[in-house]
Amino acid sequence: MEDVVPRVGLTSDPAVGSDVWAVHDAVFGDQDDEASWRGNVWDRHAAREGFRVATAYAGEVLVGFAYGHTGERGQWFSDRLTEVLDDEVSRIWVGGHFEVVTLGVLEQHRGAGVGRRLLDILTAGLPHERWLLQTTADPDEPARRLYAAAGWSVIGPGTGPGTVVMGFRRRPGSAPGCRDRSGAPRSPARRSPRTGSP
Repeated sequence: MEDVVPRVGLTSDPAVGSDVWAVHDAVFGDQDDEASWRGNVWDRHAAREGFRVATAYAGEVLVGFAYGHTGERGQWFSDRLTEVLDDEVSRIWVGGHFEVVTLGVLEQHRGAGVGRRLLDILTAGLPHERWLLQTTADPDEPARRLYAAAGWSVIGPGTGPGTVVMGFRRRPGSAPGCRDRSGAPRSPARRSPRTGSP
């Protein structure tokens, strides 16, 4: 495996989108084509407050990415969360949070810590006290284990079958991006991609 050096990009540059699409399609295969993905997902998310992308390259080739943005009520996913989460949980967690939309790593680069590095880079220095993501309900799946190991906790059911919502809360009084002894950011959960409209 080639050396993978993750780096954070804070842009919606079409070139970054094309690189991300290639990995997204190979990992998830849940969109018809790049044009549909851009129109229905990427362009909408890239226009949201707090949008940022962490990228992992092996040489010049993107092999993994994670991206997210500030989640607010009135957005598709946040509004779906208010429908499935307990009212009190929804009141505490939904709105003004950082939403980890998708994290994906090409199969040949998995198991080497790339996903965790992407998650850490994506969330480093965030001003948000609460982070949310949606992932598989199966606690034995690698994505779920990744988020649990990073300190994320299940806060309720997800918006689709076989999914849960995980959250991470930065410790009160800690600086944005503050890390604990393990080197992980002190924040809530990471998330795998969700299905459905943005």
